[in-house]
Amino acid sequence: MFKAAVTIKLGRIGANILTARALIRVTLASALCAGIGGCGVRQTHMAKVPAPVPLQTAAKPDLVAKYDALAGSITSINASVVMHQISSSKNTGIIKDYPRVSGFILAQKPDLLRVIGQAPVIGTDIFTMVSDGKTFSIYIPSKNEFLTGPADLEHPSEQTAEDLRPEQLMQAIFWEPIPSSDLVLMEETTENGTGDYVLTVAAKSPDAGGNGTNWAIARKIWFERVGLTMSRIQIYGGQGEVASDIQYSSWQMMDGVQYPAQITLMRPAEGYTLGITVTKLTANQQIPAARFVLNQPTGTRLVQVGEEAGSGPN
Repeated sequence: MFKAAVTIKLGRIGANILTARALIRVTLASALCAGIGGCGVRQTHMAKVPAPVPLQTAAKPDLVAKYDALAGSITSINASVVMHQISSSKNTGIIKDYPRVSGFILAQKPDLLRVIGQAPVIGTDIFTMVSDGKTFSIYIPSKNEFLTGPADLEHPSEQTAEDLRPEQLMQAIFWEPIPSSDLVLMEETTENGTGDYVLTVAAKSPDAGGNGTNWAIARKIWFERVGLTMSRIQIYGGQGEVASDIQYSSWQMMDGVQYPAQITLMRPAEGYTLGITVTKLTANQQIPAARFVLNQPTGTRLVQVGEEAGSGPN
């Protein structure tokens, strides 16, 4: 009986000792964890979330009127620009990133255009292009070539200057009002990661019998909803494909008109992108007709764009 009691008491003492040791280990572990930042236990911090930018609202008639007013506000531009072209070949998959060039764009509605590209620093002309809306000509001094062809010709090449078409550039720098006969639909989208309004403009196109009974998408006009400025125009071809995808940003007041300082023209079919940065702009002044004339320099090789070979020096 006595031995049993002693054993029970000793057992209780041993248990108490083990409990004390466990408490000491727990206490030490807690202290160490506190010193090294929590031993795997994540601490919650309150992060400041930026307040969402309020989006403006507009009805379809408001956006149509806004676009038409913008389209009618500019009849001519004389702009100093920086141009940057990236071309990709569908045959080879090679992407060419051409150096940025300074230059000038002179344009007058409805179809007069002159573009000059100049080498950096020294300022010599790399190319000059003019168009009257029907034909275009390009003079490239480094190749001693004078190229000419229809203004609406679509003939992809491997040459940066030859890819540029007057009609495509005119669509990017000027905007035509929406005809009253066209159908306009409106939608909201977040495709670009921000809130946008999109006006889809549909026009009647001829059917097989030559009657204008088929409706087809002509263009889509995008307005970002933070400032309700036009941010994008997609121009569609006859088969429902996007022929030109033009993006606009950095709108500024230039010479009394609102104009984008950044224009990006993308041509999926030709595989090129042309970026235009407008550094100076004079708007709505009559440009002398002589500025849109480009004669073939003596001794240059004439190239009919779209044909296999050109004639010799002229």
